[in-house]
Amino acid sequence: MPAPLKERKPATDPTKVFHYTDLQRKKPTRENDPYTYMHGWNNRHQSEVIPGTLPVAQNNPQEVRFGLYTEGITYSAFAAPRAHNYSTYMYRVRPAAAHNGYKKIESKAHIQNCFLSLNPEVETLPEQAEWAPFPLPKVLEKITFVDGLHTLAGSGDPNLREGMALYVYAINASMDKRAFCNTDGDFLLCAQQGNLDIQTEFGMIFLQPGEICVIQRGVRFRIALAPGVENARGYITEVWGSMWELPDLGPLGGHGLANPRDFLYPVAHIDEELTGQWEIVNKNNGKYNCLEQDHSPFDLVAWHGNVVPYKYDLTKFASQNATSIDHTDPSVNTVLTAKSRDPNTPLADFLWFGPRWDVASNTFRLPYFHRNSASEFLACLYGEGLGRSDDFQPGGGSFEGAHTPHGGFSDAYVEEMRIQESGPRKILENQMTIMIESSRTFLWTEYARVGCGTINTRGTDPKVWNTLPDRFSNNPEAKALLKRVKEDKKLMDERNKVYYDDAALRELLQGKTNGN
Repeated sequence: MPAPLKERKPATDPTKVFHYTDLQRKKPTRENDPYTYMHGWNNRHQSEVIPGTLPVAQNNPQEVRFGLYTEGITYSAFAAPRAHNYSTYMYRVRPAAAHNGYKKIESKAHIQNCFLSLNPEVETLPEQAEWAPFPLPKVLEKITFVDGLHTLAGSGDPNLREGMALYVYAINASMDKRAFCNTDGDFLLCAQQGNLDIQTEFGMIFLQPGEICVIQRGVRFRIALAPGVENARGYITEVWGSMWELPDLGPLGGHGLANPRDFLYPVAHIDEELTGQWEIVNKNNGKYNCLEQDHSPFDLVAWHGNVVPYKYDLTKFASQNATSIDHTDPSVNTVLTAKSRDPNTPLADFLWFGPRWDVASNTFRLPYFHRNSASEFLACLYGEGLGRSDDFQPGGGSFEGAHTPHGGFSDAYVEEMRIQESGPRKILENQMTIMIESSRTFLWTEYARVGCGTINTRGTDPKVWNTLPDRFSNNPEAKALLKRVKEDKKLMDERNKVYYDDAALRELLQGKTNGN
């Protein structure tokens, strides 16, 4: 008699799923996401609040419907090849050019964009480092995204159009009548704690822990706490002179990793109140200034183009792994990549480490000890994560610089070597860890080194690895064979001497002559 079928029940907590499909959703968004999105990576989308607003068969008509203004945002060079040409046309109530001028402002944020060796305010971290959860704002101090942005590390400089920076954001208040515009580079936001309600010029995005959002250079946005959320924290990776792309799949074929259809783009949305005093805070070369205007920056009635913010749910990642032997390189976990000027080495990779099957046979399945040429920053979004020590917690981070020797070590590491036969198993359940990997050397800000008050520059204590036993030196079999190898080498050296030593050759020939 066949065994009864096990009923499959939908999961309800996204932080506990093995994959997004466990939620058995009919929609591409989580249940509490209030917004509608368009699908498809890198498409030239179009959207309109009022149907029929977009001009037909042209971009800049003599008169736009409803008296709207045409405004363009150009991301790439005008003459860039078609595949690399990025721009969006906007049809809005008032043009962005209508404002009262720029002025400098003060902020409680810790922003640094110059990561060159000549800058005395940034330094390398030669050792491993680990941070406890980065501090959230004090309850009595209202901190919005403008004041709650803190640079941790980076490499390069936005003026050189080459490099990147890492940030943590920690906020407890929503931006009110204020928008943010980063003119230095592209932001990749990754929520760790607290849901965010993000308003962009092109529409609304709801961001939750375990999701990422990319906002391109020059696009204006406002970050608010979602209803019921008291504070929020997350990570931002900014790239200069590059943009986030899907990695090539090579032999994988057309599908796998982060699939293009799972990237979601907002639909056109306008504020109900389009007048009133607004500030637009600009980050330019790491400095804040702002402009004032008497109208909302979120007044697009219609738009079309491919410079549009987007989001992606990391629980949808279609992971790949070894199905026979050996440990697969972490590159198979790349969600997005940003190219550098070296065609063989990316500027930055954004990687996912979440629940998956581990099935390799006759294999030590845990990460082996290694010295990568890349700088690696790990952050746990929820669950136990993959930190450098047992104290690693969600909301913190850990770091290994290029060619720093490292690897996992725990009781599980020792146990793994004793397993005689290991069957398929699910690993990393109920957790989500991200890694930002770069070919560049990271220089760290004062905030990261001392200001946040959470750093342990030793991270995983190297003394832990010193306790790993030397099972070779006193192994009797190894000692006997080493002695035999030494004797064999001596005999081989004597035999080979005749090929290189004339005296030995004459001795050999003399022996043959005497023998005859």
